[in-house]
Amino acid sequence: MKSGQVTIKDIAKELNISCSTVSRALKDFPGISPTTRKAVVELANKYNYRPNAIALSLRNQKTNVIGVVIPETVHFFFSTVISGIEDEAMKEGYNVMICQSNEQYEREADSIDALMGARVDGLLVSISRETSDLQHLEKVVKEGTPMVFFDRLVEGMNASSVIVDDYQGAYDAVEHLIKKGCKHIVHLAGPDNLIICRKRKEGYISALEDHEIPLDESYIVECRFGEEAEAEKAMTHLLESGMAIDGVFANNDMAGLGAISAIKKVGIPIPEEIAVVGFSNWQFSSLVNPSLSSISQPGYEMGREAARLILVEINSKEPSKREVTILDTELIVRDSSNR
Repeated sequence: MKSGQVTIKDIAKELNISCSTVSRALKDFPGISPTTRKAVVELANKYNYRPNAIALSLRNQKTNVIGVVIPETVHFFFSTVISGIEDEAMKEGYNVMICQSNEQYEREADSIDALMGARVDGLLVSISRETSDLQHLEKVVKEGTPMVFFDRLVEGMNASSVIVDDYQGAYDAVEHLIKKGCKHIVHLAGPDNLIICRKRKEGYISALEDHEIPLDESYIVECRFGEEAEAEKAMTHLLESGMAIDGVFANNDMAGLGAISAIKKVGIPIPEEIAVVGFSNWQFSSLVNPSLSSISQPGYEMGREAARLILVEINSKEPSKREVTILDTELIVRDSSNR
């Protein structure tokens, strides 16, 4: 017999016993003699026998696997979310299968098809920046597979979600800039198709209104991909336009880093003349010069809560009530805005 390809039938044949006896011996059922059990276990170990997971899943109607679709694995925030998901899932005897959409709609749809084909028990999804067509997600709901969204809320879907309070986080960031004396604050915004970006823009606008600072739409510039080079180019154009700018609230930390690069290149001191705050609190935020103030999101807690919700749905005999869990953010003040 070849190691790694052994079946119960192979073990039974070599020991000249029935397949059912081998199965009961491996499961330590009563009624099997110690001698037989010892022989079966030793032979199974010798040939690295493993139960057929596909056969077990067909028999039990469960794979004990949760599928996860994230926009990108390099994002520090999403890596902490995955840690939370895995810790909670494994505690309950579940494994996690992770796919990355790379912020692309088609790749997201293909990933979900692949996970559904692998018969995962449930899906945890954070949609891509490109996703506006929800047919692939609606199909999951129609097929009755439990699904929970995390970080990025999806409108019109009958599914639970775990998000952070993006509105309040943005409000806190802009209010902080205002309290530091900023009156002309640029918002490097994300794409409007993502609810989190719209909420952050709403928080920005509300903070201005509450502090009686007139809103100027020209101070809101979309950085659709949230990339450093994109934000640096946008910020450079704003600085060259001659607009009065003394603060920047970036939709994410990469955009904040791009803004800092553009400001430094023209020799404007940070934070003395222009203060900058990002969102997400990536690891690099404390390492750049000047260190970047940012809104911290509880990624690990989000992952654990998302896993908890999906496990409740997987193990529930009745359809679960849709829940939206909102987690608090925290403003981390660093050199880029501390003046």
